[in-house]
Order: sequence, then structure tokens, then C-alpha cells
Amino acid sequence: MDRIKLHDLRCFDAVATKGSFQAAGTALNRSHPSVFAAVARLEQQLGLTLFDRSGYRIGLTDAGRTFHARAQVTLREFELLQSYAEQLAGGEEVVLRIVIGDLCPRPPVLQMLSGFFARYPNTRLHLEYEAVGGPLERLIDDNADLVFHRAEPSDPRFEQIKLSTTAMVPVVAPGFLPFAWTKKVTPEHMRPFTQCVIRDTARRPSSENFFLIDGAHQCSVPDQMMKKELILHRLAWGHLPAWLIEDELRDGRLISIAGPNFPGREEFAAVRRRQHLQGPVAEALWLHLKSWRLTRARRGRIIGAQ
Repeated sequence: MDRIKLHDLRCFDAVATKGSFQAAGTALNRSHPSVFAAVARLEQQLGLTLFDRSGYRIGLTDAGRTFHARAQVTLREFELLQSYAEQLAGGEEVVLRIVIGDLCPRPPVLQMLSGFFARYPNTRLHLEYEAVGGPLERLIDDNADLVFHRAEPSDPRFEQIKLSTTAMVPVVAPGFLPFAWTKKVTPEHMRPFTQCVIRDTARRPSSENFFLIDGAHQCSVPDQMMKKELILHRLAWGHLPAWLIEDELRDGRLISIAGPNFPGREEFAAVRRRQHLQGPVAEALWLHLKSWRLTRARRGRIIGAQ
């Protein structure tokens, strides 16, 4: 069998879809005889009769229907390949790698990303989760284009768009403490109790700690939701972002032990590497985040703001 020509395959698909050689020629901006010749050539190459021409209108044979189903898959794949090549030639990223950190309020951020990437169907979103030092390590190692996490504003390696100031509330479940809580509770008071912390996913963990009490027994969990579950079940205490526990604080399932001895605030931001070449989609997302932040700020509803 000689090599199948893409032109002949497209003509065959058009005839099968439109129902006639005349309609296929019009759709392809080709003459009726040229479409007829292309289909005849394809049938000869395949050694198959693809159309039943005995009736008033042509129709696919059984072999033609089976072959057409596979041909449509091939044509779609070729169109995707063409789009992929055009995307590469135009400099538009094929994949954008984004990491969500443990501080990220997921529903609003995921909703924002869904709306943004709907406008860029040729760029695939590669989304992952990391905790503590993991997100920024991904940036440093060039394994991410953008992260939603905390970052030190003075770090010269990064530029960031501040999205919120998130209160990190130290909480316990009712009955966890054997004494009455007051604002005078100190880290020393809490040292005998198990403190729940987020497990660092960085391969090179730093010495930086976040609200850890020296000498306290600790249990580690992969994310904030698991941390909340342990605290609710009186297995530990710990700091949780305020946006995650609004309902539990309101209905008394969790009790805040915040006070002068337990300050806790984190800056939540979109972060990328400074002086790193950004593709057009990554740059569009960065600009979108700036307007998204400003829009929410004007409405007085910056995510997680306290």
C-alpha cells in the first residue's frame, strides 16, 4: 500500500461527513472532480470500497464506517500537532507549571485559574501541591513557573504579588486543655501538649520554623485540612489559617488561644523568579493576578484577609 496522502484523507472525511462529493468540494473549496479523484485514489491505495455508490445518495460501506472512525482520530491528532507547532513557533507555552502551597485558599485560587486557562486552551496547566519550603524550592530549581505561597518580600530572588495577609490562628478543640484559656497562655504552657505541624516537602529543608515550640512533641501532616481534622479530634493543637476555620470558630468546635504570646500572620502571595524569562501566557497570568487582586481589594474581599 502506497503512503496515504493527507489531502485524500481530508477529502474522504468531508464526503463522509457532508454526504456528497459536491458538498465536500464546497466545504473544502475544491472542485467536485478533484474530491472524487482523491477518494478514488484512497480506495485504490487501501484496497477497500469506502462508499456505496449504488443508491441516489452515496453512503459509507461497513469498511468505510470503520475506517472513517479511525481517520477522524488521525485528522484530529494532526490538527492538534499543527496547533502545537504554531504555538511553539509563536512562543506560547505548551505547559505552565504552577504550585499551590499549604497556605493557599484553594477554592478562590482554583476558580481564578479555571477562568484564566479557559482563555488559553493550547496551554496545559500542570498543577501540584507543596508545603512549607517546597513551593519556593520548586521555583529555585526551575521546576515551577509560579507558586501561590508565602515569601519573604526582601528576598532578591523573587518578585511577588501580595494577595492577602492571612491570620494564622492557634487553636484547640474544647476539652483539649486541662486549664481555662486566657490571653496569658504562653508557649511554656503549651509545651506539654502535642503540636501539629505541616510536613515540609522540600528536599532541602531549611532551619526556618513557623510557630514551632521548642521541646514540644510534634506530629506532622501533609496539609492544612488534615491538620484541622487532628485538632478537631483533640489529638493535637496548632496554627491554622483563619479562612479555613471560620465556621469552626463561630460554632465553638475550635477555640482560639491567640494572644500577645501567640502572634501569627503570614503574607500570602503569587511568587515567581525575578529576572527569569517569562512566556506570553505566564506574563498574561501575572498581569491577570494584579488586576484580580485589585478588583477583590476594591470590593473589600481580598482572599483570606484579616
